Amino acid sequence: MEPSDSFEGDIALNNLNDINMITVIIPVLNEEKTIGKVVRFVKSSSSVDEIIVVDDKSIDNTVQEAINAGARVITSTKIGKGASMREGLLLAKNTIILYLDGDIEEYPPDTIEKLTTPIIRDEADLVKGTFAREAGRVTELVAKPLLNILFPELYIFTQPLSGMMAANKNFLDNVTFEDDYGVDIGIMIDMYFQKARILEVNIGKIAHKMKQWQQLSGMSREVSQAILKRAIKYSKTNLDALGTINIIRDQMEFAIKETLIGLKKVLIFDLDDTIFEGRFIEKAAETLGFQKELYDIITKNNEPFIITKLIAQQFKGVNMAKIIEIADNIPIVPDISEVANQLKKRGYICGIISDSYDCVANHIKNKLGLDFSLANELEFSQSIATGEVKIPSFFIRSDKSLCNHSYCKTNAVLQIAGKYNIDLSNIIAIGDSVNDICMIKNVGIGVSFCSNNRVLNYTADKVIGEKSFKPLLEFT
Repeated sequence: MEPSDSFEGDIALNNLNDINMITVIIPVLNEEKTIGKVVRFVKSSSSVDEIIVVDDKSIDNTVQEAINAGARVITSTKIGKGASMREGLLLAKNTIILYLDGDIEEYPPDTIEKLTTPIIRDEADLVKGTFAREAGRVTELVAKPLLNILFPELYIFTQPLSGMMAANKNFLDNVTFEDDYGVDIGIMIDMYFQKARILEVNIGKIAHKMKQWQQLSGMSREVSQAILKRAIKYSKTNLDALGTINIIRDQMEFAIKETLIGLKKVLIFDLDDTIFEGRFIEKAAETLGFQKELYDIITKNNEPFIITKLIAQQFKGVNMAKIIEIADNIPIVPDISEVANQLKKRGYICGIISDSYDCVANHIKNKLGLDFSLANELEFSQSIATGEVKIPSFFIRSDKSLCNHSYCKTNAVLQIAGKYNIDLSNIIAIGDSVNDICMIKNVGIGVSFCSNNRVLNYTADKVIGEKSFKPLLEFT
């Protein structure tokens, strides 16, 4: 091509850009650390005149970060990435739609151009973005084998589950958006049967947050269900194919379990209203006669440090034996010992992180044969409580903290992760109250246990509604 031709081509493309402005839709959930960067990156493109961040009810500062960066933010009416993508589309004003992930530290500079130019030039109706990384496990173990069986014409695409894509809105208006992880593969199949022109482009190297191993099983089911639903819809399946699909699902489950063998893992229990069927402080107040003082302290103070200090004063003069007696009189979940033993056989390091007292947590740890306990340190002199309490440094915010709270169990989780040299993604945490939300949010699997706290139940990856820890054995 002659230089003059290139120059004229650039002018032509710029003119097309002026006509075909782009709406960027970014579904997010708890992405406060990256969403601002992503929005500012998108705003730097002259082709984009609308940025819609669809928040899936984040509990961190995601919404404010997105607003500060200049995005329009809406809250999804239904939990799930696909629902967020669909609702962003409903609000989009442009005919060219670009979906980007909100958890990317840094996109390559020409990402937007690479994904949208083929649509602007009318060379494609759907452009799927690929990027340099090790092949995703669900892609290789589930999506591609199923595509090869049911939709072999789509097997050529290397990353069919990529959520970074640009499309013509006229086609997107006629696809079914799955609410879950099946949304991306579902869009591609639906658009293929609309006779859309589908193109895959490599946008370069990005640091993409891989799904934790604990999520793979659920993700694989959602992806396979999306593919199978469309195979039935488009009359692409038979009994033989269905049998093969079940084999593939079994292989995925087996691959995950094989991955877990030999993997160092930690399981953290909260104590009050989790292991205990009740709360130590309330039982102590009832036994020692300071219930009124306890309620006054809780209702008149908001600062956790102050509350902890004032409550400790109520134990002044109480001996160690009495405190242990109170703890032993609180019922514990009946199957905790059996389940903890099973977990330890599976390679889990099990322990307690509690905002109660270390003398109580240590006693229960020893009683159940657990590996560690972290809690506030009630002070004693001659085995008599002094009325003072030490809040250990592992609860206190530091430059390594994952949240802005001055006092948080998540900091204790970091202590355990460092002690055992284990990644947070290989930690399971179980709790029941608002004080457990950060801890449950930041580990590999967060479990809400018999909780009435809606935010905790929403944040948790798993919710156990019965007084039993046996459900833990189903996903560990």
